[in-house]
Amino acid sequence: MAAVGALPDHQFMDAPTLDWIAAAAPPPAPGAPPLAVGEVLVLAPDTTWFTADAQANGLHGIRHGARTCVLAFLLARAYGLNGDHTAALCTAAAVHDCRRHDDRADPEHGQRGANWFTEHAETVLTAFHLDLSAELRTRAATAIAVHNLPYEAFDAAQHAAYQRAPHLTDLLKAADCMDRYRLPARRWWPNWDHLRLTIPTWLPAFAHGLVVHSERAHLDGAKPHDALTHALTTLIH
Repeated sequence: MAAVGALPDHQFMDAPTLDWIAAAAPPPAPGAPPLAVGEVLVLAPDTTWFTADAQANGLHGIRHGARTCVLAFLLARAYGLNGDHTAALCTAAAVHDCRRHDDRADPEHGQRGANWFTEHAETVLTAFHLDLSAELRTRAATAIAVHNLPYEAFDAAQHAAYQRAPHLTDLLKAADCMDRYRLPARRWWPNWDHLRLTIPTWLPAFAHGLVVHSERAHLDGAKPHDALTHALTTLIH
């Protein structure tokens, strides 16, 4: 379906696609820091935060948000973010696609998601057992608003907002990019040239494994948070 441009509005992982993804793993690379499963922040968005159940369970749904959060956490550690900025980044990562209407381009979904997060930040943060200052909530919303836009497409207001907290946007874009291994065609897989930071050499293979192991657990019946925990346990140990 991907090859002939016939993917439906709502797209879901299946076993044959996952087998194809698993067989195309990037080569492993050394350099992963010591890591324990319990120290990784795993935030899985709630089903009710999405525009439809089909979106919550699809390729831009709960598991994508949770994996993007995990990858954002690892990037935050690599780039030395403090706890509050890490929490803001991971929150933005978990909910960045919640207001998508479908699994196609949906170019307005970033701004739509930012508006939704601004309105529902208290609900989101309470569910995640986090607290963010008003400034960091605004910066998280900024990152959500432009996460899907090329840097050169930012308008003047978006560029000014980006300049106030560029690291959150840069890291969210990178984390989102790394989870593209879930998509059913190589031409949609990560292209590091679109990013403004360097990805640690060990992270691409880790991100690919996170997709494979969490989606396999999902197909075996695991709930989203459990699927991510299983994947992390498998990869770290």
